[in-house]
Amino acid sequence: MSSTFIAHYDSPHQFEPLLPSPAKQGELLERAADVIAASSALGTALSLGPQEDLRTLLRKMNSFYTNLIEGEHTRPSEIDRALASEFSGDQEIARKQRLAIGHMAVEAEFETMLDEHARDPSQQDPVLYADETLCALHEKLFRDLPDEDRRLKDGSLMVPGRMRARQVAVGIHEAPLHSAVPAFLARWREVYAGARRGEATLLAISASHHRLAWIHPFEDGNGRVSRLHTHLALYSGGYTKGLWSPLRGFARTQDRYRSLLKAADEHRRGDLDGRGNLSEAGLVDWMNYVLDVFLDQARFMSAQLNVSGMRDRIHACLQFEETAVKRGVRTEALAPLYLLFVTQTEMPRGDFKQMCGLGDRQATQLISDMLREGYLRSRSAHGPLSFAIPARALRFYFPSLWPEAEQDEALIANTSGQWRTKGGGWGGGGWGEGSMAPMTGSGRGSR
Repeated sequence: MSSTFIAHYDSPHQFEPLLPSPAKQGELLERAADVIAASSALGTALSLGPQEDLRTLLRKMNSFYTNLIEGEHTRPSEIDRALASEFSGDQEIARKQRLAIGHMAVEAEFETMLDEHARDPSQQDPVLYADETLCALHEKLFRDLPDEDRRLKDGSLMVPGRMRARQVAVGIHEAPLHSAVPAFLARWREVYAGARRGEATLLAISASHHRLAWIHPFEDGNGRVSRLHTHLALYSGGYTKGLWSPLRGFARTQDRYRSLLKAADEHRRGDLDGRGNLSEAGLVDWMNYVLDVFLDQARFMSAQLNVSGMRDRIHACLQFEETAVKRGVRTEALAPLYLLFVTQTEMPRGDFKQMCGLGDRQATQLISDMLREGYLRSRSAHGPLSFAIPARALRFYFPSLWPEAEQDEALIANTSGQWRTKGGGWGGGGWGEGSMAPMTGSGRGSR
């Protein structure tokens, strides 16, 4: 028997199942175990410190990809300019810039909050699943946008952090009555925040993404909130260590992302499709996809961050700088630069000079050039040095991590006449992931 037609969702039992039946969880639990193993391998491959420069880069990449899913495409260089408070005179581009830096700020703020929460044993509440947390995510994502950036299609203004007070439809899915949203969120929180640790937690995270988007608690911005919540739930569970995110995988398979979200909205298809009102098969397909994205991104980043291969990648980058770019960066910097990457500590300038094997004057100039070109960072004019990642080093340090940034950097460099690679671009590459296909086109996000 198929599920009963419901004109308006007004009771939480109407979006069951929130998890597949135990009989349908076997394959999902195996996938989740693979994700845990890949996350552990990432920690083994990268026994480093916080990797703040890399994490800043990844937050920028995450903001780019969540914009892309929403059809709000931004060039990576436009995000860089926004971070320097240089907004485009084109209001549409400026709006996308503000959305991107808003995402970066919220991601960093909530990761810090989760770190502090984890260090305080007195706080045992499932903070990420609280209504207050969802509202705070929404409010902080959109609070710095001017009125025109928050104007909806009907001319009204979205209020950051406020749950919707009217009925909405997303495609063919009509969201629950606005008066019932608190009850739906309470059931959502009860099921997913209460999942036991380990594989069950990953199943909860994968399913909760769809069910949160299905509830559609806000008038707009639900897709951004759902994706950021999933990113933070993985971070809170210790699976990503801040070094990979599902947002990249969702964007690069966004047609599947949207179609499987939509399929999981469907009503029960018959007696063999579970016992809830919504399709259990649709939910299982969605969860399989999400867990595949988790696994693919964890394995990909583990390979990217393998310390044993990083020395050769840094060397290739320095050789390119020395022979093609010719702006002062030299291969003599390899040994200290690699040590900075491995240790993720600061190095006194005198030690860096000594490891370069150059005379004092040449080594001083090399440090100056590497600071100017973004390969090193220092907190003061004469302070110690730390590892940094300039945009044009991406294709060497982390091949195929963010191809759009590589292409954008190549376009800028070619336009300015600084250098040009054979064929006019970065060359080489490929997407680099295992089972994940490259992203196809863009368009409005699913929620």
